[in-house]
Amino acid sequence: MDAFEESKNDMNILIFFPQSSSTIFLHEFSASTHLILLVVLSIFWAFKRRTMLTLENSKPILKNTYFLYYWSALTSCMGLTVCHLLLCILNYLSSYRDGWSDLNLFAQLDFVFRTLSWFAISAYLHIQFSHSSECRFPIILRIWWVFYFLMSCSYLVIHLGLYFKLSSLPFQLWVSDVASIIAGLFFCYAGLFGMGREDEYFHHLEPLLKISPNRNNSDNRQGSSVGGEIVTPYANANLLNIFTFSWIGPLLALGNNKTLDLEDVPQLAYYDSANVVFSHFRNKLESDGNVIQVSTLKLMKTLILSMWKEIILTALLSVVCTLASYIGPYLIDAFVQYLNSSHQLKYKGYALVFIFFLSKLIRCLMERHLFFQLRKMAIKVRAALFSIIYKKCLKLSSQSKQGHTSGENVNLMSVDVERTGRFSWYLHDIWKVPLQIVLALLILYKSLGLASLVAFAATMILMLVNLPLGKLQEKFQEKLMDSKDRRMKVTSEALRNMRILKLQGWEMKFLAKIIDFRSFETRWLKKLLYTSAMTVFVFYSAPMFVSMVTFGFCVLMRIPLESGKILSALATCEILQEPIYSLPDLISMVVQTKVSLDRIASFLCLDDLHPNMVQKLSTDSIEVAVEIVNGNFSWGLLAPNFTLKDLNFRVNCGMRVAVCGSVGSGKSSLLSCILGEMSKLSGSIKLNGTKAYVAQSPWIQSGKIVDNILFGKVMENERYEMILEACSLKKDLELYAYGDQTVIGERGVNLSGGQKQRIQIARALYHNADIYLLDDPFSAVDAHTGTHLFKECLLGILGSKTVIYVTHQVEFLPSADLILVLKDGMITQAGTYKEILKSGTDFIELVGAHEKALLDLNSVEHRATLDNLIDGSEEDGNMLCREKSIQNDKEREPENDKSEKLVEPEGQLVQEEKREKGGVSVSVYWKYVTAAHKGGFVPLILLAQILFQLLRIFSSYWMVLATPVSENVRPHVRESTIIFVYVSLFLGSSLCVLIRSVLIVTTGYKTATLLFNKMHLCLFRAPLQFFDSTPSGRILNRVSIDQSAIDTSIPHHIEELLISIIGFLGTAAVISQVAWKMLIVFIPMIVTCIWYQQYYILAARELSRLVGVCQAPIIQHFTESSLGSTTIRCFDQEEWFMDTNFKLVDGYSRPIFHFSGAMEWLCFRMDILASITYAFSLVFLISMPKGVLSPGVAGLALTYGLGFSMHGVIWDLCSLENKIISVERILQYTNIPNEPPLLVEENRPGCEWPSQGKVDILDLQVRYAPHLPLVLRGLSCIFPGGMKIGIVGRTGSGKSTLVQALFRMLEPIAGQIWVDGINISEIGLHDLRSRLSIIPQDPTMFEGTIRSNLDPLEEYTDEQIWEALDKCHLGDEVRKKEGKLDTTVAENGENWSMGQRQLVCLGRLLLKRSKVIVLDEATASMDTATDYLIQQTLRQHFSGSTVITIAHRITSILDIDKVLLLDNGIVLEYDSPAKLLETKSSSFAKLVKEYTRRCSS
Repeated sequence: MDAFEESKNDMNILIFFPQSSSTIFLHEFSASTHLILLVVLSIFWAFKRRTMLTLENSKPILKNTYFLYYWSALTSCMGLTVCHLLLCILNYLSSYRDGWSDLNLFAQLDFVFRTLSWFAISAYLHIQFSHSSECRFPIILRIWWVFYFLMSCSYLVIHLGLYFKLSSLPFQLWVSDVASIIAGLFFCYAGLFGMGREDEYFHHLEPLLKISPNRNNSDNRQGSSVGGEIVTPYANANLLNIFTFSWIGPLLALGNNKTLDLEDVPQLAYYDSANVVFSHFRNKLESDGNVIQVSTLKLMKTLILSMWKEIILTALLSVVCTLASYIGPYLIDAFVQYLNSSHQLKYKGYALVFIFFLSKLIRCLMERHLFFQLRKMAIKVRAALFSIIYKKCLKLSSQSKQGHTSGENVNLMSVDVERTGRFSWYLHDIWKVPLQIVLALLILYKSLGLASLVAFAATMILMLVNLPLGKLQEKFQEKLMDSKDRRMKVTSEALRNMRILKLQGWEMKFLAKIIDFRSFETRWLKKLLYTSAMTVFVFYSAPMFVSMVTFGFCVLMRIPLESGKILSALATCEILQEPIYSLPDLISMVVQTKVSLDRIASFLCLDDLHPNMVQKLSTDSIEVAVEIVNGNFSWGLLAPNFTLKDLNFRVNCGMRVAVCGSVGSGKSSLLSCILGEMSKLSGSIKLNGTKAYVAQSPWIQSGKIVDNILFGKVMENERYEMILEACSLKKDLELYAYGDQTVIGERGVNLSGGQKQRIQIARALYHNADIYLLDDPFSAVDAHTGTHLFKECLLGILGSKTVIYVTHQVEFLPSADLILVLKDGMITQAGTYKEILKSGTDFIELVGAHEKALLDLNSVEHRATLDNLIDGSEEDGNMLCREKSIQNDKEREPENDKSEKLVEPEGQLVQEEKREKGGVSVSVYWKYVTAAHKGGFVPLILLAQILFQLLRIFSSYWMVLATPVSENVRPHVRESTIIFVYVSLFLGSSLCVLIRSVLIVTTGYKTATLLFNKMHLCLFRAPLQFFDSTPSGRILNRVSIDQSAIDTSIPHHIEELLISIIGFLGTAAVISQVAWKMLIVFIPMIVTCIWYQQYYILAARELSRLVGVCQAPIIQHFTESSLGSTTIRCFDQEEWFMDTNFKLVDGYSRPIFHFSGAMEWLCFRMDILASITYAFSLVFLISMPKGVLSPGVAGLALTYGLGFSMHGVIWDLCSLENKIISVERILQYTNIPNEPPLLVEENRPGCEWPSQGKVDILDLQVRYAPHLPLVLRGLSCIFPGGMKIGIVGRTGSGKSTLVQALFRMLEPIAGQIWVDGINISEIGLHDLRSRLSIIPQDPTMFEGTIRSNLDPLEEYTDEQIWEALDKCHLGDEVRKKEGKLDTTVAENGENWSMGQRQLVCLGRLLLKRSKVIVLDEATASMDTATDYLIQQTLRQHFSGSTVITIAHRITSILDIDKVLLLDNGIVLEYDSPAKLLETKSSSFAKLVKEYTRRCSS
């Protein structure tokens, strides 16, 4: 140090090295490593040159992308070469002048070897990548770059330590350290990401390049074009744009010019797309060859291996960020001592300012890139898990499906995947938290000695206090999720079956059930929120608690307290706040993520369909199409009984095979076993050729009609038109304004049952398969259409194909080459129609009922012609509301109808999801804030936070002003007084935190409950048209994701924003009070930040909204695919559906990715501004004359300035705005127009109403919307009490509309309906619907038991339920079950056949015993014998009731009292069947004539 003292006035000190053995060792180590690198690189290069085959053509598609990283790496290497060469020359000149010491000699060797090494690396990069197709940096360079970066960071830390011991270090060392760290960071990024991702990109594109080698690559825009769509500029951005996030600039500019739509958001880079990420993930998962057993450990290991590059990069960024954050607290004491000393060199003050500025800047910049990379990693994790779960869903066996409901599977996609992706934020906390604690304790030990151990103990105490809180939170979170699962299951089921709930008058019962589930859920929600309030209390009290205990120990042990050391301790304790809070949160997150990974792994371990269940025959075996030998099948391997037993039959190519049998005999199961959907217990199944399948319960995709028919195939216009004609779809499509481009709603809600079935048939026909499996395809269509389909499709287009069809229509059996009769899962008879008619009784039972029903028709003479026979199909259902009415005008007024189409203003029924435009309205915030207690708690919350901030600032001032600046100055306040006041201030501030947190949680909880109840009441009171036009995925998003945001996230974000704003104002006040001139800098900085925020928020807000809109389609597609997996597998369309899933996942990831980039773009610029402002404030402080300002107060300003940035305020403000969109979306659903009131107290009908069942319809006029034509045009008729009425008419004639008007699903614009003398428009909806009964065309069963399905309102005894089951011929079947009335009913009633489900619906009707009953194709899915029994039951038990039947089977309505034939919304014919049959020209007579002719043939 003598040399230093002698030369401190000489500037030559900057080029002398301190005589330190540590410094010599560092130079030795550096020189040695660079020399070793030179040798290894030379050997590697020589070997490479010898073995490398130079390729003439490099990879042109990658040239632009990889060139950026190659050029950046080469430039950095050249820069380091020049830098070290200059340092080498400078060191040589100084040593030549002052003599060659050992230190100078080793430094010279170090600089020489550095120069040579980086020059060699530059040469290698230039030669290697200029003349070869290499697209990945060699492993040796990547290892060296990472090592070099870590070594440079270590050197900087060591040099900082030497600097404060020796008071000075040569200028060369600082230059070398800074240049090395910056360059090393670039190298790490380029080495780990730059070249690797291009290699992966090319690997995946290689097949495409082979297919299209002449691909045009002339797009010179900023974002490259792939498939005609712009790829994110991030993919081709240079290093500067990536570093500053400038690549997001064009999207932000576009967002300022227009409202962003999904089409405006660029595609992800190819290597970040779901397809590539999933391929990479799947390869890692299947690398050990065991694809069946996926353990949690294996899943976690695969995720880590798939994301290892991102993990390493974020770990490096996290290390730099953590180290930089501790430089400020470490140097605070030195800064205070500098201000206190009158003999310090000026340059040392500026050096300290520069170090403070640089450390803050590095921390902020590294934090920005750390957060962005973590979000990017979360996107890739989500994409991989979304895709693997979806792929598994397509392969699940039926037994596995029964064990997992769709609600549980949706939770996997929405909750567990999201949680696993979010864990990326906590990934590095596992090692970072201990590192932060160790670094903090080292700084405290330097400042306060042994008191640091007490600080450590206090930290551990706080962590231990947080642990039980964390465990409680985890427990409450788990309970909350379980209760939410139960609520969501009921909600999902209610939304799916809202039509039947409203028709039966059960919607309020289900709403009450959901509210009960919510009440149970809110118990856990309250506990979770109040526990989190306690955690927040501990979090914000932690710094003062640790500092209070530490300072108290110092006073007790007589350790002197100085201003500088106190400020250093306060700053360190402030940083300690994060690990104290993070550890329990980390533990909780680890546990939650493990639970989610367990759930995902257990799902991935479920049994798949056995791929070899069905044996594929060679094409040489052209005779046999399907053969089953000794087949025994079950729906579960562990099932006690076989579903199908002793199956033996062979079907030759080109045969038509009919399958018939009673309800529940195993007909649909037989088709399932041929498809390979059932578990094969013994025997063999052989198939020859491709297959197509038409399910009994139609499965229709959301989307266009044409897409449902093509189903992944290429459009062939001629074949397409032929199939539309054969399936009687042309007329339907002509009636739609958009033709085959009409969008079908979820589950085909805007199509009738017959239309759905015919679209299914068209889909199968278009696929041109070898084998067709049709499961009762004619039950949902009327007699005429059924005949047309049978002749045109089965006998026509499929005349040469192998067709196996299940049917209940006996008239279609004679055309079969082979008939299989099933009973109790066994084939009891097989042969042609004539053969089996003679050979047994089972078939005679089925045919006998049909023959008996036809006896009434035998007297009708066959003289009438069929010239004017009713055209078109007769099925009716829930067609597109706005198109139904157009259909009604089609026949009679074609010209008028044509004009109607042209002026139709509304577009598709299912519109894109509505999202608000522009800024979130102030009214949304106001409604949220004032929802609970009219906002009475808000002033109290503000007051508590302001008091907390004031007490905190005052406590810091107190400690600084009450303690001496150095140990040479005597304290002017007793130490016990100092601690007593500090403890009092600590208790006051802690109390304020507690009050604030509890008030916010209370307000948030009450607001969430109020909004939940209001939204659900509006939903369940919404008209049916709302549910027809709104996919359930949108509603479920609001009642799950948006509701969760209001439950937990929004109160937390409001609290964070409040803390940020008041904290920022407090920090600005402290700094400005110390140096008022800072206001000159503050004001422009704040204005600039606000401008940046306004520029950013326009695009970011819409991106956030798009995230909410784009998540629902993934869940909806997943649910839809799960329901239709049998159809998807049969048509071999798994890959097409996987591609759709990839597109939807990418569509969800795109706005998230660009929103992350936009947020970091904003925060980056705010951090730069804050760092510059901070540097100015420090310059002001050191520029002040000595004695003007207390060094302690100046140090306090410095301490507060360490965390000074406006980006925290902007971040929290933007985060709140993004979350408040959930409130905005829920408020949309609180304004849905309601149906008329459920009860009208002044017009309550009597308990016995209706007593007779007389229905008077007077001049009834109904339309579906104000702008649409009338559907019912002044319809008038009377249904006398106790009579049986049959309603017939073609599609669009108004049959279904009349039924909807009777139940007031549609309100008439004119006319009235009177039931037993009461105008139904004047009474409440519940009074009306609960007194009427209906069996809809689609039979509905709810998840639960047989008892709960028959009696959901719990109004009947077990005896009454059994009686109803016996009457509907289901009693024996239920008695066979082990659970009897408590027998389980799976989701959607999947474990019961379609016919059995309709019998359950009939059982409900028998229990209710209404006087007015509507049967909408109640027996469509039953065989003729069961249908006959049901008709007998209805006649027997409802002899005094009015029964209104809409039927496609003529035999169902021949014995009724009157037939009402509708046409175009008016009554065409209305009389008894006998009288109508007498009039040979009547439309009804012609219909019966056609049916008779069909049966006779």
